[in-house]
Formats: sequence, C-alpha cells, structure tokens
Amino acid sequence: MMVAALKFLHIAALSLWCAGLVGLPLLLARHGPEDAQADFTRRRLVTHNAYVRLVTPAAVIAVAAGTALVFLRGVFVPWMFAKLAAVGLLVLIHAWLGHVTLQAGEQRGEYDAPSGGPLVAAALLCMTAILFLVLGKPLFAEWTGPAWLLQPRGQPLPVGAVPM
Repeated sequence: MMVAALKFLHIAALSLWCAGLVGLPLLLARHGPEDAQADFTRRRLVTHNAYVRLVTPAAVIAVAAGTALVFLRGVFVPWMFAKLAAVGLLVLIHAWLGHVTLQAGEQRGEYDAPSGGPLVAAALLCMTAILFLVLGKPLFAEWTGPAWLLQPRGQPLPVGAVPM
C-alpha cells in the first residue's frame, strides 16, 4: 500500500514538474523590453509564483518520492542509473529555468529572455529518455563505459566507516 501511494505521489509530482518545465520557458520567452508595466508585472508574478510555489516543490517531491521508491523496491539496476542521469539533466534544466525567471523579473528592459524552444526541446528529450528507460527497463547486457570505472582504485573513502 505504501509503495502504491508513493508511486502515485511520484507520478503526480513528476507530472506537475514536467508541465512546468514545458510551460514556463514558453511563458518566459514572451518577456520583452517593450512590455507595458501592467503586462510585465502580471507575467512576472505568474512566472515567479509558478516556479517558486508549484514547479520547484513538485520537483522536490518527485525526487524525494522517487528516491524512496528506489530504496523500497531495491531497484539498483543499470537502467535506473541511466534514468537518474536523465533526471539530473532535468534538474539542471530546472535550475537554468530558475535563473531565467530571476533575470527576466529583475532586469526588466535590460534582459531579453531566451527563446523557449531549445529549453523545451531539451526537457522533452530528457522526459522521453526517462519514459523509455522506466517503461522499457532495457537490459544492458554488458558495460559500455570505460573499463577503469569498474576497477577499484585502492583509495580510501572520503568519509569514516559507515555504521552497520
């Protein structure tokens, strides 16, 4: 029951996060130096509040619930690590979106927001990769990365002993 509830929470939060990563760049691209004060104020409030009060909390909840699911289900397989790399890219896109949101709001008249197309395309590419990995659960027959990543280096861990 707990796993089902966490999956629902994860998917719901992920849906909000992904919708924000598609919608907000398109809305931010409409910011421009020629905006009237009323239009600028309205768009600034909508983009800022959506990012801070909806998209970012959804991202945190999605990542937290997903992390809990990984440990509850014991999904430590290669496709999951590839998925986590794609999620890391989504987090970078999210951070860049926050930067653009801040710049568009703080530098009215001096900041020309970038086109939303490349950011939306990058987000959609990551989302598609994540869906492919989660739904397909592809088997990676053998390691395709550098062999030295699989070899211990004989270095001590940067932390003390892990308690058992």
